[in-house]
Amino acid sequence: MKELEEALGYRFRDPGLLRLALTHSSYGNEQGDHRNNERLEFLGDSVLGFITAEYLFRSFPNEPEGELTRRRANAVCEKTLASFAGSVDLGRYLRLGKGEKHMGGAGRPSILSDAFESVIAAIYLDGGMEEAKRFVLRFVSAAREESAAVTDYKTALQEVVQQNPDVQLRYVLAAESGPDHDKTFTVDVYLNSNRIGSGEGHSKKKAEQAAAREALGLMGISL
Repeated sequence: MKELEEALGYRFRDPGLLRLALTHSSYGNEQGDHRNNERLEFLGDSVLGFITAEYLFRSFPNEPEGELTRRRANAVCEKTLASFAGSVDLGRYLRLGKGEKHMGGAGRPSILSDAFESVIAAIYLDGGMEEAKRFVLRFVSAAREESAAVTDYKTALQEVVQQNPDVQLRYVLAAESGPDHDKTFTVDVYLNSNRIGSGEGHSKKKAEQAAAREALGLMGISL
């Protein structure tokens, strides 16, 4: 639990809340204890929705309600939450029934996203709204920045090269280094067989973005 708390960036006053947040219904059923994280998931979904809505409301003051709704939906969808859970290796700590564990439940997006929402609720109950907000925004704001960065440079480079239908743009992972929790990736971007840029980042997407930015710079294009 201490290892997970370090990854989450939060120390629980009541560790039982964290254990409950990690307890899937399959585990409780096997143990004859029907306590599981479903109620926490219910609460966490609402806390996450409010924090994300407020963040987007303040971050995009000129956007209409429909666009804010779309952004929120993307930020709290199952795929996104599962990726957040994966970034702290949450699946490793889940309490699953033997059958669910055997079927790969620790890596199932639906289970990971539900557990992530449960952890949000556990932090909210243990430390209050400010702690929950600090935790949620650590992921939501980082995802927004990464998404914006990728769109800026990769899309711009694609728009430049697609003017010539005979060329193909591709990104190739050239190297990765560092421990699992702090890896650095190096990605090269090629135009057909010619390497036109290279970049590094703590995720493959960030490395691709950096490579696209270098390629644009070498072409004399600045954003």
